[in-house]
Amino acid sequence: MADSVVSRRQMLRATSLGAGALVLGLSLRGGSVVAAGASGGGAAGFAPDAFIRIARDGQVTLIMPQTEMGQGIYTALAMLIAEELDVALGAVKLEEAPADDALYGNPIFKVQSTGGSTSVRGYWPVMRKAGASARAMLVAAAARQWRVPPASCRTEAGEVIHDQTGRRATYGALAAQAAHEPVPAEPVLKTPDQFRLIGRSQHRLDTAGKVDGSLRYGIDAMPEGVRFASLACAPVVGGKVAKVDDRAAKALAGVKQVIVLDDMVAVVAESSWAAMRALAAMEITWDDGPNAKVGSADLWADLAKAAQGAGHVAVDTGAAAKLTDKGVIEAHYTLPLLAHAPMEPMNCTVHLAPGKCEIWVGTQVMTMAQRAAAEEAGLKPGQVTVHNHLIGGGFGRRLEVDGVRKAVRIAKHVDGPVKVVWSREEDIGRAPYRSVYGGWMKAKVANGKVEAWSHRVVGPSVVARWLPPAFDGKIDSDAVDGAAETPYDMPAVLVDWVRHEPRGVYTAFWRGVGPNMNVFATESFVDRVAREAGQDPLNFRRAMIGKHTRARAVLDLAAQKAGWGSPLPAGAGRGISLQYAFGTYACTVAEVVVADDGAVSVKRLTTAVDCGMPVNPDGITAQIQGGLVFGLTAALYGQITIANGRAQESNFHDYRVVRIDETPRIEVHIIPSSEAPGGIGEPGTVTVQGALNNAIYAATGVQFTRMPVDPALLAQGARR
Repeated sequence: MADSVVSRRQMLRATSLGAGALVLGLSLRGGSVVAAGASGGGAAGFAPDAFIRIARDGQVTLIMPQTEMGQGIYTALAMLIAEELDVALGAVKLEEAPADDALYGNPIFKVQSTGGSTSVRGYWPVMRKAGASARAMLVAAAARQWRVPPASCRTEAGEVIHDQTGRRATYGALAAQAAHEPVPAEPVLKTPDQFRLIGRSQHRLDTAGKVDGSLRYGIDAMPEGVRFASLACAPVVGGKVAKVDDRAAKALAGVKQVIVLDDMVAVVAESSWAAMRALAAMEITWDDGPNAKVGSADLWADLAKAAQGAGHVAVDTGAAAKLTDKGVIEAHYTLPLLAHAPMEPMNCTVHLAPGKCEIWVGTQVMTMAQRAAAEEAGLKPGQVTVHNHLIGGGFGRRLEVDGVRKAVRIAKHVDGPVKVVWSREEDIGRAPYRSVYGGWMKAKVANGKVEAWSHRVVGPSVVARWLPPAFDGKIDSDAVDGAAETPYDMPAVLVDWVRHEPRGVYTAFWRGVGPNMNVFATESFVDRVAREAGQDPLNFRRAMIGKHTRARAVLDLAAQKAGWGSPLPAGAGRGISLQYAFGTYACTVAEVVVADDGAVSVKRLTTAVDCGMPVNPDGITAQIQGGLVFGLTAALYGQITIANGRAQESNFHDYRVVRIDETPRIEVHIIPSSEAPGGIGEPGTVTVQGALNNAIYAATGVQFTRMPVDPALLAQGARR
């Protein structure tokens, strides 16, 4: 193939599959598809740089460029390929992709990353084109062999069929010949009416392996000769190790060594239990450094002070001049620090040897993990092999590579592989957190409608650190996501952002990212403004919707299914939250009952969602359900508090999650659509917080301006 069509850098770096196999890979940069055939011996069944692999026996193997962490992306991406390739979903095998930005970089981020509800959005055209191209090449091979026009052939269940002559051939039998067929420049994709998989609920491909235990997570990695390490990091950001008394630890059975570094201490032992016991037996004195006196009150005061400074303007359609006279409604809303607390403890297994490094880990950022390990080991990235695994919960925590760095630093002192596992207390108490955020709001109403609207966002730029090329030094698009574009048409809007990096904490993405703060502030304030205007919150929102007709559809459906306007008992209330974020429209109606002592019981959550073409409806429902519970946990209980530089929460006894008996009735209604897919992993987490706050507001007249919910303040009847 000529370089003018596909560059050499884009060409698939394929490994031979043995005799007569077809390997199909694709470049994500331009969406072009490149084929490479294997006609000799070699590493049969192994082609790490390909997305589609078809062996002579007909086995189809798909290489997954995104990490599975419970969101069902292995199934969704496999559906996209299998739909266009015309193979049975249950007949494919899946493999994790290796670390390679050039081949597997997320089409949206341009690096190999799973997050931001971008997987289906980014890979929707790419994977479908890969499947369609492979199918076209297989049909061309069969047509050439049978000497019939390709258009007279059809495909079904891994076979090419020629109905006029009754001939059929399996993909495996055609693989060798298909590899020599020209790659279609623009493969013909199926139309929605031809879909057999997309749009229909499919069983998760990873369910069986989870049930029988055959699937492996990062924490399951057990390379031969592995030892186990527990670690304690400085409890205050910027702190150092001052003194260590390890005599009691070294006296315990199974302990192999104690490693003392400048900011952490680790124990290496024959088992995880031995390492944990030894670490607990140690007496560590810390020098807490410059953040020793930082507390939560300081973080809130700093945030409020930052809000008075100058911001970078994201949207300006003339609101400022209209918000200086009388009749302006004002409020500000804040969100606290939050930990991620994934169920699978943070872990990383490392084996360092001269000139090379292997790591076994579950990560959302393969190449970032590879580069981090290389930097710590003093190697080149190509000398580091990353064995990625399924993830037992990410929520943004495994977008960070601090764990990889620490594990490699420990491994430099260990002869052989070492598995480093964080305790729950270690991760909650010393992790990067979702930052404190603030939204300073103003609005003016004229003739029952918003005439002018202002939203000042105050918070850090995680993007500036995590993906510097995506930050222009002025506006962090994630920081204003959900504020710069809302579902509403308002004549005059001002949205600006004040960058504020909180002291004494590391900040990171958290499930829902920027829209978490901004939708909560926007939707809480919409209810506040509606009440001030003496209007029903549903009708007030409907009147503000113009061009976003899909927003009106989810709003009306959620309200209708929730029984908006029907009578409720004393102490009960319903609240709405409407959003456009991650390319998806969503609306949630929460129904709550507030007791005399301020206890909040969430009885029902009704969500309507328009995420474009629903690839796997059952998976969408599951993601919305899980996101709602995750967001409800944050709204009811979630906060990390800081005293003397240290996090005060340490485990699920004081960092609560919603329990089974607290989980409300949840209904999810998906609006059919032929639009390109939007994201679905995070909208549920975002949409619930404002709905809950507004339901409490409706029930009590008390609106919280800072999460989480405080029952004591509800009992007092005072606005927070």
